Amino acid sequence: MRIVLWSYVFVAIGGALGAMARFALNVMLQRDIAFPWGTLSANLSGCLAMGVIAHLVASSAWFNEAGIVPDQYRLLFAIGFCGSFTTLSALVMELHTMLQRNEIANSFAYLMATMIGGFACFYIGFIATRTLRSLPVSS
Repeated sequence: MRIVLWSYVFVAIGGALGAMARFALNVMLQRDIAFPWGTLSANLSGCLAMGVIAHLVASSAWFNEAGIVPDQYRLLFAIGFCGSFTTLSALVMELHTMLQRNEIANSFAYLMATMIGGFACFYIGFIATRTLRSLPVSS
């Protein structure tokens, strides 16, 4: 029971931090209403972070060396932080608004940039982390 309670705590902390980071990013980047730069940036950078996290969780030896339980990191960063930082509901709402304004080209560009860019950012994060971790450490 104690482990389950801590799982909720890790998700809640990560979720709160992710939501605040997403709001701050949106405030910084959303200068014009015509294109949702804040949400696009949050979704792409969140996918990049998720790629890094996925590699670190997949190679759990890193966590063991750091003295951290991999599942706690996954709950804190992947589910909590990235889950609240990136948002499908905002994407859908912004697409709907753009389509209501008859901005067909912009809405298609936004959807494709999010989907293709999201996959690309995830794999860039995963591959970059794997590459950096395989470099020899000089003493």
